Amino acid sequence: MSGYLRRAFSYRNMLWVRASRVVCARDVSSVQMCDSSRVFTIPAERNFFAESRRAYAKGRKSRDEGGVSTIEVPPNVGPTIKANAVSQMEAAMAALSAELSKLRTGRASPGMLDHIIVETSGLKMPLNRLAVVSVLDPKTLSVNPYDPETLKQLENAIVSSPLGLNPKSDGERLIAVIPPLTKEHMQAMTKLVAKSCEDARQSIRRARQKAMDAIKKLYSSLPKDDIKRLEKEVDDLTKKFIKTAEDVCKAKEKEVSQG
Repeated sequence: MSGYLRRAFSYRNMLWVRASRVVCARDVSSVQMCDSSRVFTIPAERNFFAESRRAYAKGRKSRDEGGVSTIEVPPNVGPTIKANAVSQMEAAMAALSAELSKLRTGRASPGMLDHIIVETSGLKMPLNRLAVVSVLDPKTLSVNPYDPETLKQLENAIVSSPLGLNPKSDGERLIAVIPPLTKEHMQAMTKLVAKSCEDARQSIRRARQKAMDAIKKLYSSLPKDDIKRLEKEVDDLTKKFIKTAEDVCKAKEKEVSQG
């Protein structure tokens, strides 16, 4: 009896192995390695690479959606930040020069009359739009009007200004002699120069801060070495412009002190 049972089980196992081999042979979408106890399935080559590409794309998309990917930064962002800073610092220097030109010293300067407003024919206009101002000598200015009819209005405007000038007319132009500065006037001018210099420094530093704020936004997009280099370049620009402003103001103070 036991012998009969052993032969029956052996015959059943042989049939199961043959059936599994047929299944393996008929599966053309994949290659299978089979034995009597396990079945190993390896994807066909074409499907394997296709699935790999799709998995990679899916993973990349999930990383992008997760916020790991960085924002693309234009390659010229560094020069743009520096160019904006330079433009703002140059504007601060231009404003400083305009303010200093308004201050009267003991020397004649054509720009010292630019800020004077002249009223003519019911309109108020800067003097330099109504006349040409030139230097005759270190102590004398010449004011030549474009329209001779405005000569009297120009004279009144100059006399009314805080410059302390008393121009004389020769019929075609005004001649303004620059009087020597008093001690009180020198002190007042020196204070105005110092204030103008401080205003310029603050404007330059504000330009620096704007550039630094723009650089901070790039911390996650640029290498640290590039960030540090850009910050150093902005700092160097700031020091350069501040030194230039201070040198201009020192020259103006010297001019004031010489009367």
